[in-house]
Amino acid sequence: MLKNFLKSLGNLILDTIEVLVMALALFAVAYLFLFQPHQINGNSMFPNFRDKEMLITEKVSFYLRKPQRGEIIVFKYPKAHEYDYIKRVVGLPGETIQIKNRKVFIYNDEHPQGVALEEPYLYNPETEGGTFLKEGEKFQIPEGEYFLMGDNRARSSDSRDWGTVQEGEIVGKAWFRYWPPQTFAVIDQPQY
Repeated sequence: MLKNFLKSLGNLILDTIEVLVMALALFAVAYLFLFQPHQINGNSMFPNFRDKEMLITEKVSFYLRKPQRGEIIVFKYPKAHEYDYIKRVVGLPGETIQIKNRKVFIYNDEHPQGVALEEPYLYNPETEGGTFLKEGEKFQIPEGEYFLMGDNRARSSDSRDWGTVQEGEIVGKAWFRYWPPQTFAVIDQPQY
């Protein structure tokens, strides 16, 4: 009887270990290739994201397609890859961008004379130049790179100060906010 009990206990322990190993393997695959949690640090994306909010970044979309204007992405900070930043895609590869009269202008095949970008998601609709892209200057975004800005333009360190972000530095798309509980929702992306 004791022998049967020990055998049953041994089988239970082995089954439990097997389930735990499978669960950890699935979690590791999901974390490395599909989803990753991130915490907002600071107010550069205010009012759309607040300091200490938690979100899920999904990593699959950009294997299937390129980032689109208006999408909120998480990426490796170009000056220190150990830090992840969150910003909004404003300028796309091959386009020319300019900050003029406190607005962002985009020049591309569709708008060779330039068009002011409508940005209803901004905390303050006025955008000033930075150390990389100064007021009135035009900058052509290299292929495979993106021009990113925070929604709280007056309090955001972004591409206006440190330049573009290469496609390979993009971690993924901000997809779902889960903390605090009252903000629990899929993250909206504007349509232009």
